Amino acid sequence: MLKKEQNTANPETVDSSAEVCLSTSDTSDKGKRESDLQGESSQWQSPTKKQRLANKPGSYSEEIILSDVKTIMRCVHQKIPPRDNKLNKFLTKKIKDLEMDKREVVGVFGRTGAGKSSLINAVIGVKNLLPSGNVRACTSVMIKVEANKDNSKYEANIEFITKEEWKDELWFSKNFLGDADQESDQKDDDDSRDIVEKLSALYGEDWKDKSDDLMNDKYFKEIPEFLLSNGKTLTVETAKELSAKLVRYTRSDPKDGDGKVVKRWYWPLVNCVTIKVPNNDLLKHVTLVDLPGNGDINKSRDEMWKTVVGSCSTVWLVTEINRAASEREAWEILKSASSFMGNGGQCEHIHFICTKSDLMQDSEDSEDSGDSEHSKDSSPDFNRPSILETNDRVKKAVRDKFSNLKEVKKYFSDGSLKVFTVSSKEFLKQEHLDPDDTEIPKLQEFLQDLNDCHSETLNYVSGARGILSLIQGASRGGGDDMKTTVYTVLQQKMRVELDKVRKQMKVTFEAFENCLSKGDKSGCAFHMTLKYIVEKDGIHKTKKGKQINLNMKLSSCLTKSIDEKFKKTFPNEGECEPFNGVLNSFSLDTKMMSEKTEYKDVELQLIFLSTEEQKIKTKLNKIIRDRKKTIYSSLTTTIKTNMQKCYDEAKQIKGKGMLKKMRETIEKHVHGLKDVMFQEAKAVMLKQLDDLTKYILDKLEKTMKKLMELSLDTDGVSIPDVTSELVKVNKHYEELKGSPDEEPLICAGPPSPAAAQLITN
Repeated sequence: MLKKEQNTANPETVDSSAEVCLSTSDTSDKGKRESDLQGESSQWQSPTKKQRLANKPGSYSEEIILSDVKTIMRCVHQKIPPRDNKLNKFLTKKIKDLEMDKREVVGVFGRTGAGKSSLINAVIGVKNLLPSGNVRACTSVMIKVEANKDNSKYEANIEFITKEEWKDELWFSKNFLGDADQESDQKDDDDSRDIVEKLSALYGEDWKDKSDDLMNDKYFKEIPEFLLSNGKTLTVETAKELSAKLVRYTRSDPKDGDGKVVKRWYWPLVNCVTIKVPNNDLLKHVTLVDLPGNGDINKSRDEMWKTVVGSCSTVWLVTEINRAASEREAWEILKSASSFMGNGGQCEHIHFICTKSDLMQDSEDSEDSGDSEHSKDSSPDFNRPSILETNDRVKKAVRDKFSNLKEVKKYFSDGSLKVFTVSSKEFLKQEHLDPDDTEIPKLQEFLQDLNDCHSETLNYVSGARGILSLIQGASRGGGDDMKTTVYTVLQQKMRVELDKVRKQMKVTFEAFENCLSKGDKSGCAFHMTLKYIVEKDGIHKTKKGKQINLNMKLSSCLTKSIDEKFKKTFPNEGECEPFNGVLNSFSLDTKMMSEKTEYKDVELQLIFLSTEEQKIKTKLNKIIRDRKKTIYSSLTTTIKTNMQKCYDEAKQIKGKGMLKKMRETIEKHVHGLKDVMFQEAKAVMLKQLDDLTKYILDKLEKTMKKLMELSLDTDGVSIPDVTSELVKVNKHYEELKGSPDEEPLICAGPPSPAAAQLITN
């Protein structure tokens, strides 16, 4: 059962400019965490999550450890003399670089009415945040939900499209609606309805007056921020208030959240809305994004959509339970977005969430009831399947459907999929909740794991330990002969290790080159909804969630040839490593050397190098993860660039026989430039791959060389003694790691009132 959320102190908000460094062992019971004023927000803690609370002298929860070490490092930073030398400057920067904000993105897909808003409200425990029910969500606005770490207010930051983009949309909309060619594809009816809905939302009936200037300032009096190309921020006390104010920017309904009649809705002008929720631990390091089905006709919204989908580590696909395996739109979204999530992204988990499970039993009863007279019989039916059996049957149907999707299985294994059956309605009742009624607690536990502060704390403490080791080693001075010897040994070792990385990356490059050369260009035929595709530079999104992308269709002969190799080279799975793990296996063996007696004089410097080696590999892995998205999409991007002239030419075609002429124009362009276009796409991709390998090798070599020089070639005559600080941080580091017979300390939830007071002090 959810508990009322409390306002827990955040150690990251401690004033970093404090002059006095207090001892963190001095605890106090003063002060209490403020309760959420609205009673709308709630905090959930996993009932199965193992917790190791402070139960003996000298043991701390992780939040206290993190706060303690941050305080120590601020004090050390103040101790470093402001002298203009390489080592002092380096240490100052390293201490600042310890601060990191881990952020996981969970994308939420699903058609309007599937229960996305209710699901998000229930999972984060804020009942009235996103409007749900009969209010119809628009299909283009992206909504991000994250934590408000600055204050206890509910906030919404509204980002508009630009005036120029809206002018382009108006031109396209009027041109599209005014072109009543009898040869138009029947699918254009849906597109026409979309355009009419969008124009009517913003202008009412005024848009039908051809003489009216739709860019006139009178239409934007209530949103001057749009005219000024600024964002708009809404700040209120409660989630209910925010929902009422926000509805005009995200929804379409005759009345706003306060029941007032609305003449003008602004969602057609909105690019993205970021909602910030106070006092919510499940959002501390997680952003939930309510995503439109598959991009948008507006270029900036479409680019933002691709960027966000590519950054999702998890995707929630939401559909009603009674149509989970059969609903076409949900599966079309998954198929169309899978390449952006897989090789073009970083998605590790696909969660298929079947909502409204409380209605499924009624559906079962209805199907089994027979005639109306029998349905009135209230006697128990012992053959009726239980809720658990019904849910299991639905889950099996979804898993079977997923296993047969060839378009998706190219990028994701069966192990990537998990199926959940939920009822937001039953969960929010919070009365006699049966574990079989809804699996929302499992989703909350998943978010809690994403938020797990152990890795953040361990990374910070490990980094601090390395820096303090370097400071202390430098402050000792002496040992010049040993430093020279170790420096020579490490240089030789680095050459050997870099050569291993270089050879593996060369093998990878040659494999990609071979795959691309075998790309079957003969398979690049196309049959499209030409009118819309030409107007939007090769891309069309249907009402059912399917994306028709001529550029991707043309480049598919190349992407298919590399998909399998690309997935193995740049895997998304957490336990797998890029380039066959050659980067992660890079090691100068500094950790092992630090444990040997012969290197005792430079033990601390070697500890620092061991820590920094791991940090640079982690950083490079993140760079690889981001760059691989650009590399994969480069094939389609290059094709689009080559096709742009053709699209521009086809846009000018009007009148009788328009579609036939458009098709002929495109076919002529494709056949005329086919060989050149594909060769260029191949060359661009290989160059980007080559650039990435060169960058990794160069960054790895230069960074480690600089670290070796600073730690082994520099005397720290002006460096302070940090013996006591190093002892404390070493103690925290060992406790976080845990002994071989003891599970390491894990995030144990919010601190006690006394601990919270300690953090604020």
